[in-house]
Amino acid sequence: MADTGEGKKEEADYKRLHSFPLIRHTDMPEEMRVEAMELCVTACEKYATNNESAAKMIKEMMDKKFGSSWHVVIGESFGFEITHEMKNLLYMFFGGSLAVCVWKCS
Repeated sequence: MADTGEGKKEEADYKRLHSFPLIRHTDMPEEMRVEAMELCVTACEKYATNNESAAKMIKEMMDKKFGSSWHVVIGESFGFEITHEMKNLLYMFFGGSLAVCVWKCS
């Protein structure tokens, strides 16, 4: 019985440890970065099992808030090489292994 309680505690600690956003790279201004990061977290939590819907939500909100031509990729174990406008890139991790890349190009 003690193992069950301890196991649940370890699982809760793991989820808490990996539930915060970890920014890997960004060149966004502070205000834009904070808004984009909060939007990514909200979308990933709302659509935890559907990355495509989360990406669509992020793209539509970024287009509305900061102008058009935003692109979003969400997933695990991917690489990328992109061309983007200066001060318009965010690459972050959420939930441990879920990567989110948001960038603007026109």
